[in-house]
Amino acid sequence: MKVLMIDDSPDALAVAKARLAKEHLDIVTAGGGVSGLEAAHHEKPDIILLDVDMPDMSGFEVCRALKADAELCMIPVLFLSGATTPEDKVQGLDLGAVDYVAKPFDAFELRARVRAALRTKHLQDLLMEHAHIDPLTGLPNRRALMERLQCEWARIERHGGQMAFIMADLDHFKRVNDLYGHHIGDKLLQETARAIADQCRENDLPARYGGEEFSIVVPDEAAVSAVHLAERCREKICECCVVVRNETVKVTASFGVADSLNLSSIDEMMRRADEALYWAKEAGRNRVQSNAVASLPAAPINAAPSPWPDQQPANQ
Repeated sequence: MKVLMIDDSPDALAVAKARLAKEHLDIVTAGGGVSGLEAAHHEKPDIILLDVDMPDMSGFEVCRALKADAELCMIPVLFLSGATTPEDKVQGLDLGAVDYVAKPFDAFELRARVRAALRTKHLQDLLMEHAHIDPLTGLPNRRALMERLQCEWARIERHGGQMAFIMADLDHFKRVNDLYGHHIGDKLLQETARAIADQCRENDLPARYGGEEFSIVVPDEAAVSAVHLAERCREKICECCVVVRNETVKVTASFGVADSLNLSSIDEMMRRADEALYWAKEAGRNRVQSNAVASLPAAPINAAPSPWPDQQPANQ
């Protein structure tokens, strides 16, 4: 676990580090409020020990800035101060701090309060993780997907660039559930999730969109590049199978790809990807279709026949 200590007193930093030495923590220090905020952005610590009285920014100002930052607001803050008036404590807690430690430090008290804050942070992280993970497939869920799309869109608006978005839908998946049961369908969903995740880069975000639908956020790429990722996923999904009573059950998927170029909103990009997915279904399924503004409509690539007879309506 990483601890950031922000204090303008070198002696106080040295004492606090010595008191926490037995806790086996990765301790990072900053000598003022401004440098402390920079260190928080760069280090993303698990907890921050923050001095109240500093010349460039008070600890209260630093805490207010931390809690106003979406990337840092969940980091627990423990105030350190020699002035422990009730008014100071109330102000610090009202700003979002989780605790207050008086100087000079008592070694046992400081370690105990830091351990307690780290335990709370760990449980908080677990709750956040579970709130963003699909329990069946282990992929990020739709909430995580939308948060990532919003972050990427904000980045593009600030700094320029692009991103692509892939929608995928398993073909005739209802037949699997009807013929073999939902437990077999669940296994195929898990295999599909692994196949998609294995093809993604570290910076991509594969997610379960809902039901038998999956999606991938592809930062810094246009649709013309993302279709190759989609095609790799399509090929790997064709290899997924579950054996049921000496019968091999397989599945295929159709893909729609769009990107952010010349578009004004996330919703428009997602709608274009969904349209491309619909075209892939209409064209026979088990294929990749692009709906990029610069190339409407793109031809399906390397489409293979579905293992199922194509007798259902195209959007199933």
